[in-house]
Amino acid sequence: MKPIAHICTDFPTKFGIPRQSGFAETQGIIIFEKEYRTPEAFRGLEEFSHIWLLWEFSEAKRDKWQPTVRPPLLGGNKRMGVFATRSPFRPNPIGLSCVRLDKIESTSKYGTVLYIEGADLMDGTPIYDIKPYIRYSDSRPDSVCGYVEGLSERKLKVDCPGEFAVKMGESMAALADVLSLDPRPPYQNDPHREYGLSFAGHNVR
Repeated sequence: MKPIAHICTDFPTKFGIPRQSGFAETQGIIIFEKEYRTPEAFRGLEEFSHIWLLWEFSEAKRDKWQPTVRPPLLGGNKRMGVFATRSPFRPNPIGLSCVRLDKIESTSKYGTVLYIEGADLMDGTPIYDIKPYIRYSDSRPDSVCGYVEGLSERKLKVDCPGEFAVKMGESMAALADVLSLDPRPPYQNDPHREYGLSFAGHNVR
């Protein structure tokens, strides 16, 4: 397989990226490789509100794989089988994300580009495929979710000084979403430790 596109996001590094898609109103632009920029390839896509992205954990490649991993939702101490998790450390480092398709735009420089919302991808991540999200087949309300049943991402209250919000501008709402998900590792509980998050060209401490 080869990438058909790459995504541009506000996350230059892995730290701080939401653990699942749709958890934060993060913005992204999908730019296609030259051979896939033909408008005919996107005919009908504008009729869908959400799309699936099949992509590569390009910064999580390893020569060897492990049969078990430590899911962050379980505190990072309990091991689960890699195929029972969405860990990036897999035999094939492939990710799957459902995102909102905001608009499709034709540009002179990049041809057809997609503007999306809710991505959990780092800037420059390779995209292997795009498929429309279909509600009647892709949504399973009666599904059983194993050890994550009843668990959810803990939410923090984000208190941001006015001058900082002004400095962040239009990126502030998305940053507040990201911070509310608490990007700090769940297995570390040191109230005096300071973390830094690179987001939208800023280093947020």
